[in-house]
Amino acid sequence: MSSDAILILIILAAAIVLFATEWVRVDVVAIGVVVALMLSGVLSTAEALSGFSNTAVLTIASLFVVGGAVMQTGLAGMVGRRILLVAGTSELRLMVVLMTAVALLSGFMSDTGTVAVLLPAVVILAREAKLNPSKLLIPLAFGALFGGAMTLIGTPPNIIVSDLLIENNLEPFRFFSFMPMGLILLLLGVGFMAVAGRRLLPDRKLRVTGQPIEHPEALVAHYRLPDNLFRVRVRRRSRLVGLSLAAAGLGRDFDVIVLDVLRRVEPRPGFRLVRSRQQPVNAVPQNVAPQRVSVLPGTAVIEVDDVLLVQGEAGAVGSVAAAWNLGVQPAHADDEDALITEEVGVAEVVLPPRSHLIGQTLVKTRFGKQYGLTVLGINHRGDENRQDFKNIPLTVGDILLVQGRWQNIVGLREKRRDFVVLGQPEAMMGAPNQQKAGIALLVLLGMLLIMIAGALPLAAASMLAGLLMVLAGCLTMDEAYQAIDWKSVVLVAGMLPMSIALEKVALVDAAAQGLVFGLGGFGPRAILVGLFLLTSLFTQVLSNTATTVVAAPIALAAAQTLGVAPQAFLMAVAIAASMAFASPVASPVNTLVMGAGNYRFGDYFKVGLPMILLALTATAVLLPWLWPF
Repeated sequence: MSSDAILILIILAAAIVLFATEWVRVDVVAIGVVVALMLSGVLSTAEALSGFSNTAVLTIASLFVVGGAVMQTGLAGMVGRRILLVAGTSELRLMVVLMTAVALLSGFMSDTGTVAVLLPAVVILAREAKLNPSKLLIPLAFGALFGGAMTLIGTPPNIIVSDLLIENNLEPFRFFSFMPMGLILLLLGVGFMAVAGRRLLPDRKLRVTGQPIEHPEALVAHYRLPDNLFRVRVRRRSRLVGLSLAAAGLGRDFDVIVLDVLRRVEPRPGFRLVRSRQQPVNAVPQNVAPQRVSVLPGTAVIEVDDVLLVQGEAGAVGSVAAAWNLGVQPAHADDEDALITEEVGVAEVVLPPRSHLIGQTLVKTRFGKQYGLTVLGINHRGDENRQDFKNIPLTVGDILLVQGRWQNIVGLREKRRDFVVLGQPEAMMGAPNQQKAGIALLVLLGMLLIMIAGALPLAAASMLAGLLMVLAGCLTMDEAYQAIDWKSVVLVAGMLPMSIALEKVALVDAAAQGLVFGLGGFGPRAILVGLFLLTSLFTQVLSNTATTVVAAPIALAAAQTLGVAPQAFLMAVAIAASMAFASPVASPVNTLVMGAGNYRFGDYFKVGLPMILLALTATAVLLPWLWPF
């Protein structure tokens, strides 16, 4: 083995270890691979950076934009809710409908997005059916993974293997090339879960330090937040006039949270002038109550007669009124609605053992300024404390009740070391462009028709659809950038050059020859089984994308060594990469349902391993028949 080959193996091994342990973010690891390949001298700078211009990367990024538009317009939620209407309350029927529905949806949009949209509704359905969510959420995740294996755009591995065929001037996979095998696997998976899998699922109630995860409305009632709602009116001589809420520091100085600012939009009660052609000017009594509109609190500059809807202890609100010359009024019956809207809400956040906040106080961490959220209370070892909690040192397992914009609450999920966000706050965020749902549907259908017909290359069709979504106003360009999962894009772009390096130092050929030498005597089907086992093993601990980037060239080289058509081998790799059932970290959808279902690592292995073996058997038997060698 040459020194270059040894160096590339060291880089690959280091990347695999970092991917599996998550000591470093996966996109950082991918960039590190690119830099290491450039510094090694094995690849030129252009070769090492070629992944960022690869058509597969551009296609994946564009599909994220299309998926973002589907989310922003509420189209995904509308379709999901309609499907769930037929689910009923039987555990068996719920499971079958859920797995089938999520598979059909995730075949055409992000499996993670599909699960995120349906998860809250599934939890509610479970409660109505008197079932624990743990009986339904692993089937939901597994159904999404099966759906990704059904179409060309269902998951990045499918795009990668098809693109590899194109690069080698071979017949690529079409849009529905994966559908026959995907449907068979879905039917087998649903059948297994219905007969045996559901008996392997835990029947476990969800609890975190004794506190059950609740819906936001239930949290409002549990913490009795409406009891501490007040209205305060800004008087003419109040020093608050002309100040922003940030400058006033009501939350910092008085522990009072401003939920909304209500401002007049009609003339004050009194008289209004009415002019008529036949009559002189008359003074007409104006008895209609003035209407008030909500003003965004974060940017509002307070004006005379504004009404602030605040939340806090009665004594604290009284202190604010005395200090700033405000008039205190009782809250109205509908003011409780301001606690939870499509823009703002409440959620519980748990501090895990490795959180940087452990041992610090909320004041020292400047929580509000750093995260854009307000802490309304702390559940400390089962003891709820909402007085002077800002100066209490935080400990492992503390539950913070936070209030603020949903997007800021959801943003805490990215800081997994510091927070565990309970519930599904992302599902509470309303679709801001619901009026564009029809346009989004037309663009999506148009893109699918173009892809099915093969009228345009995959990258061109997806980029065109993404552009039309932006031009039609289904989402803004800024929202399009936000919709792209840049971590996944960088991961694909960073790992693709690794396959070039492996081929350049002859490691792909060596691996393929080793595979053929060891299993080739048993025929191509044995090679297919070996590729499936290798890919499915690595995809349990690595990204399915990274696994496919490494395994696909080996599959192609093995087919060329044997002199057989490579499509069956490459499809086996893509299918195996989607069979990420045996680990909660094998796929984002598995991780997404883990907290909501109170699952443990062993739960995935217990149900997922038989599912993988079932998929392996079906693939080994049927795939060579569908795609002859």
